[in-house]
Amino acid sequence: MITKLLLPIVALTVFAAALSIRPAAGAFTENQPDTRLQGSYRFDRNGWVYIHLEGAPQQIGYQHGYLLSKETSDLLRVAKPFLLHETKRDWNFYRKASQEILWPKIDAEYQNEIDGIVVGLNDAGIKADRWDIVALNALEELPYYYVPWLDKQLGRVPTTHAPGNCSAMIATGSYTKDHHIVMGHNAWVNYVVGERWNIIFDIKPLHGYRILMDGLPGVIASNDDFGITSAGMMITETTITGFSSFDPAGSPEFYRARKAMQYSNSIDDYTRIMLDGNNGGYANDWLLGDNKTGEIAVFELGLKEHSLRRTSDGYFVGSNFPVDSKLATVETNFDFTRTGGSPLARKARWEQLVKETQSTIDVETVKKMEGDRYVGFEKRQGPDERSLCGCVELSQRGIPEWDWGKFYPGGTVQAKAVDSGMASKMQLWAAMGHPCGYDFIAATFLKNHPEYRWMNELLRDMKSYPWTEFSSGMVK
Repeated sequence: MITKLLLPIVALTVFAAALSIRPAAGAFTENQPDTRLQGSYRFDRNGWVYIHLEGAPQQIGYQHGYLLSKETSDLLRVAKPFLLHETKRDWNFYRKASQEILWPKIDAEYQNEIDGIVVGLNDAGIKADRWDIVALNALEELPYYYVPWLDKQLGRVPTTHAPGNCSAMIATGSYTKDHHIVMGHNAWVNYVVGERWNIIFDIKPLHGYRILMDGLPGVIASNDDFGITSAGMMITETTITGFSSFDPAGSPEFYRARKAMQYSNSIDDYTRIMLDGNNGGYANDWLLGDNKTGEIAVFELGLKEHSLRRTSDGYFVGSNFPVDSKLATVETNFDFTRTGGSPLARKARWEQLVKETQSTIDVETVKKMEGDRYVGFEKRQGPDERSLCGCVELSQRGIPEWDWGKFYPGGTVQAKAVDSGMASKMQLWAAMGHPCGYDFIAATFLKNHPEYRWMNELLRDMKSYPWTEFSSGMVK
């Protein structure tokens, strides 16, 4: 008799647990299926997938999940074994951290958007739930910030370190041809993820400003954080090498980055939103421009330390080095004497190119800079880990401070550029693959480097495509 009475209680408990990871009730109703995709569309161009999303948060999420279902499923497929190998944690670890640490600190607006992605994926036949998508959104901050923090708490040697993703510049005033803002960004990352970093999002939200940004499928923020908005904001960043702080009580970086892009009307707005609940995850040097004023800034955000430098006549570059000396000392182990390392070698090359082109910099100049193969440290042509167009798979040195061994398959996976005139019309340039024209062929690489054969089912070819112009509201 006792067993019979317990059965319905157990069943109800299991059902309640299942509901806890499903999208919020009431997000959609059964008599609304035709309206959820209304206004949305996608098309492919030169290696990119362009997707237009519009509406309320749950509708934007549904459109995202449904229209990018194949791409999101593929990213989930490769992310799970990749992170297991690189971090020694399985996917359930990341799902649990997403549920217990990240989800409670996300605003309802973005919780609804994430839940909408799940519904869209499920309706497209992809099996995934809330915690899969939150973990995917935290692809940078959980493995490379939370994991080393947790290792330290447990008295272990950290298994991972903060990455050094990306290389970027922004200039204005007398440094540019028309005295207005010009901005460019190369995304540096492992090729397993980077080959799939090929989405151009055109988002028209019900509240906040319109966004044109690059990104990953299933992720609500750009994650390499290159975007322009209808408020005139021009945004990008580069990661701080050697950063070692994290606060699990803070809010997820990916959520704050998306919120800041969507709701900022000024550089001060952006810094305020990013500081609110800062958890130290994915610590960056943010390069910001306000097209309304012509002012640019570098906002360096650690955990305990942050700084803001701004100008209406000058430039800033980023290549994964800390800017503020106090932050560098307190929160990183960055070695400023290692001038031949990737961050400082690229910094020197950026500064050389800016000096050579001062007063004539325009968007075409920046595109050429991003495709630059020259290794200034050695005064020879590359590319390798020291050139702005990065191909670490061609380097016997690798990048040890990022845990990238010799010939590691990583580097520049795509590039973007924009100037003030384009930003005012919500347009940008983007090039998928190495902007210096070097094609990465997976089979050839794995044949030459069998030490990476564990990536056999994860890597794919990454061809170099031409620069392509994208704009908000464009159609195929």
